[in-house]
Amino acid sequence: MKQFTKDTMIFVIVFLQSVSALTVVENTEGRGGDEEEEKEKEVNLKVVQPTEQWQSLKPGQAVPAGSHVRLNLQTGQREVRLGEEQLKYWTQEHQRYDTAVTLIFTLLSLCTRCQENMISSVSMYRPLEELKRDMAQLDLLLETDVQIMRRLLEQFNSSNSTAEQRMNILLELEYLVHQVDNAQTLCSMGGLQVILEGLNSSDLRLQENSAFVLGSALSSNPVVQVKAVESGALQTLLTVLAIAQPLRVKKKVLFAVASLLRHFPYAQHNFLSHGGLQVLSELFRADGDGVLRLRIVTMLYDIISEKVQQQPMCERVRQYSKVSLDGELLEKGWCSLVPQLLESTEHDYREKALRALLAMAPMCLDQYRSDSSLMDSLLSLRDQYQHMVQSEMILGEENSYFTELVELIDKLQVKMKTK
Repeated sequence: MKQFTKDTMIFVIVFLQSVSALTVVENTEGRGGDEEEEKEKEVNLKVVQPTEQWQSLKPGQAVPAGSHVRLNLQTGQREVRLGEEQLKYWTQEHQRYDTAVTLIFTLLSLCTRCQENMISSVSMYRPLEELKRDMAQLDLLLETDVQIMRRLLEQFNSSNSTAEQRMNILLELEYLVHQVDNAQTLCSMGGLQVILEGLNSSDLRLQENSAFVLGSALSSNPVVQVKAVESGALQTLLTVLAIAQPLRVKKKVLFAVASLLRHFPYAQHNFLSHGGLQVLSELFRADGDGVLRLRIVTMLYDIISEKVQQQPMCERVRQYSKVSLDGELLEKGWCSLVPQLLESTEHDYREKALRALLAMAPMCLDQYRSDSSLMDSLLSLRDQYQHMVQSEMILGEENSYFTELVELIDKLQVKMKTK
């Protein structure tokens, strides 16, 4: 039989009291209990409590008002049962009482099951000292990120490692170097040189993944950016871009170049002095799909914008003054290259081209004004996007993306018309 706690039994008693108006009577043993028992028998003898079944009446017994009484002709005894109204009321209360009792015992069963589960769960946990002892016996090694990177580099440099294993190692390193500290630690343990060797590999997959790791390690990490420039990473990246490579490799290498140049004027100066803009212009002209064009124009826009946004009397202003970007852009023909991106059918490509054209306007205005195809493209695009804006306004949409594009075109046209 299930054992219930004291609190559970109190809950049951209170619940029964609320359902059937039961009264809890204290044990009166030893305090005149026999007299009360005799009185109760006497009361029960005088007044009978009818039920839904016929029952015999003893001489002297009374029945409550509304009860149904008959004479049994076979036995000659009077019989009583509940009247129709009483029977209806008793049946409803009986059903309600049965439902309440069923609910109570269901709750009791659930409480007992919960207690058993809690005891079972507690028994599942083991003492900390016991766990430590078992871990020591298993010689279980919990590696830190530093230990993992050191192990991965050793495996990468092992002569027994296959190209496939090295691919997986680079992917694991790429995940780890997203943390600034991990990227710096990887450089300090010689990981940067391993990555650069991967860029020079004849295996295109190793080139692609090495560039991916390098770009992730360089992102927003000045310490790694400095070490990369000092290690000759920029020259290696430009060399890979300059030779024939599949698109997937060049995309990752461009990602690494952009990460190296962003907010780093010293790297930008080295990029220009090593013919970086010339490499990009050749890549731009050779790209028919426009995927690389978009990345190149975005990178140029970022470089131009961050130089303009520097605060006066800032040390970076002095550093950016050494980056002679204006003359290089003019010399390498970027004032006429960037407008070609407007021919794309992709709205995102056009947006990046418009932003780059605005950023380059101070140095390219004369060429813009003499470029009739650029003027025609801007007029055509404005009509197209203005029509889209009006269509969206009819539908109740305002401040849309196309409105922003119209504003960019207007700004560029104003600059071109201003003398």
